[in-house]
Amino acid sequence: MTTNPRRRTRNAASGFTLLELLVVIVIIGLLAGLVAPRYFDQVSKSNAKIAKAQIDALDKALDQYRLDVGAYPTTEQGLAALNTKPQNIERWAGPYLKKAVPPDPWGNPYLYKSPGEHGDYDLQSYGLDGQPGGSGEAADVTSWGR
Repeated sequence: MTTNPRRRTRNAASGFTLLELLVVIVIIGLLAGLVAPRYFDQVSKSNAKIAKAQIDALDKALDQYRLDVGAYPTTEQGLAALNTKPQNIERWAGPYLKKAVPPDPWGNPYLYKSPGEHGDYDLQSYGLDGQPGGSGEAADVTSWGR
């Protein structure tokens, strides 16, 4: 039984060599190395934008609370006063939010202080690290620094 030489050549040429596979893997690795940092930078920027949007929504709810009650919630009452009527508050007409106060995009609660050091109240998130200060994704997002 003789083998057809054309058939043998076609079968050998139809596969990839180890060198070709390594070149493709290196190219994919280089592309991932260039694209991944830009992608993750955009994710961190979007978290800061989400925090700013949430703080803006909470600002509006706090303003509506003040219009009804006559003052912002105290630090002790906190942001929970936007959904649950505090004791001894007669003119509360809430809830002022459709849902419970969300955590910041990094899973931490927003920090609320009234009266605030920067205005009638201070509302902030410490960012990814949960610590005051920082830069990048760890930067603070505040109600007064916009």
